[in-house]
Amino acid sequence: MDTSLFEKSAWSPATNWTTYLHTSPYAGAADFSPVAMRHAQGPGLDPISLADLLRNGFVYPPHTIYRDVKNVQTGFSLQQGAPDEFHFHFAYQSAQAAARPAPGAVSDEVLLRTFHQLLTQAVQRSTAGMRSPWLLQSGGKDSTSLAIAIADARPETTCITYLGGKEEDEVDSARFVARQLGLRHEAWVCDPGRAYDRYLALAPRMPLLTADFATLAYADIVTEIAPHRGDGIIDALGADPYFGVPLHLRDHLLYWLARSAHIPGGLLRHPLVRRSFKLCFALGTLQMHGFERYFPGSRFSDSEVDELFGAKVAEYSRQRMDAYRDDLQAAESAEAVRRIVLVVMEAAGFAKGMYTAPAVGLRMAYPYCDMPLCKWIFSSVPDNRLIGRGGQNKVLVRRYIAQRFKSLPYVQSKGSFRFDVLGLARQRFEQVYAFALQARTLLPGAPAWLEKHRHCLDNKFFASKFYLLAVTLPWLLRRLDQPAVAAPEAPPSGADCVDALVSAL
Repeated sequence: MDTSLFEKSAWSPATNWTTYLHTSPYAGAADFSPVAMRHAQGPGLDPISLADLLRNGFVYPPHTIYRDVKNVQTGFSLQQGAPDEFHFHFAYQSAQAAARPAPGAVSDEVLLRTFHQLLTQAVQRSTAGMRSPWLLQSGGKDSTSLAIAIADARPETTCITYLGGKEEDEVDSARFVARQLGLRHEAWVCDPGRAYDRYLALAPRMPLLTADFATLAYADIVTEIAPHRGDGIIDALGADPYFGVPLHLRDHLLYWLARSAHIPGGLLRHPLVRRSFKLCFALGTLQMHGFERYFPGSRFSDSEVDELFGAKVAEYSRQRMDAYRDDLQAAESAEAVRRIVLVVMEAAGFAKGMYTAPAVGLRMAYPYCDMPLCKWIFSSVPDNRLIGRGGQNKVLVRRYIAQRFKSLPYVQSKGSFRFDVLGLARQRFEQVYAFALQARTLLPGAPAWLEKHRHCLDNKFFASKFYLLAVTLPWLLRRLDQPAVAAPEAPPSGADCVDALVSAL
């Protein structure tokens, strides 16, 4: 493959026209066809968005991996008279809610009956047109409550639980729930090599790029569902911003620990350090911004990103947090900040399904994003049934489940639908290293990073960073199969093109 094409397409001048996508899961199914039409003649990749992916696992909305495609997600609106300027505001903060019923003003019986009715209707609306839906059943509160409603609304649904690694195992709990509800249940175990091969096959058909830590799991799942005559996937995402997510001591400690410090990479690779995931995780957190520490997983530090690019790019990615500054300054609590984080992370959590499912002709359904249900949860459920004493989350959902199941393991542990990053590093290092060599024009430091950390990949902290390269590189490289549009005759240097690109945005 001619890697010079990659440099030309990556750094081509910004166009004066933009495609706008509307992918908020609360607004219905997303239409990605404009992306395919716009880039049929070649891509205009955005290096700052690639830095987003390496730093956080997703692209900060309203941006995408393409410079001329913007993603109008939840909370974003276009400024009148300024078509390229966006404003972010998430209206569903607890402090902004109209007066909710006082505790005890509405009986649990009424609340639970209404919740079931609205959730059942949400399932019916979101799966209309699906003949054979499959529920991603992790065994947690959201998927268990959804399974109860699905048993009434779509009893032909198949439940699937995906075991991503040895750290988790909720298959027994999920299977028990499905069978008690009369739903068919399947359990699949992650094979990292198989999942990666399937992702490589899907990548050319994925409209946009995300590096969420479950992206490869979804690629594995959607590829398996299609031959089993499934035509749609039900995902239980979407309830958290409306119920609220209480913060616990660990969350506060990690936020306090995030200090944007610089830690020499050699220290992390020291034999006494690299063997300890917890120590590496703590040192990695020290290098993060507090807001970005709320995002899950271990990712590349700013200095590592700059080394990968051979240019100062990370600071431009970090500046994209400014879009949320007004809402963050207005937030009245750490929990209010967490709601903003949850909305930002639509770009990761929902994208992994939105981008992979259409590649095999499957539709996505998010019943918990049904707006009548969301608005009822936000405005009509008493505070003590949203978040209870001691920071117990989703009290109403817990009581809803307790009507059918008295005790389930999810209360003590959470798992499923993650991915075996250690296994991926063991099985696919040489393949990813070859991709890094091909992509040296954009990420000249990627081969060197892989070489220096080859002996560290038995630690999840480093294997997670390997995962980010494994997901992003092949997707980007496949876009080189088409000629660039309006490419300059001689590509500029990395630092010059980043500065020029930022000025043009």
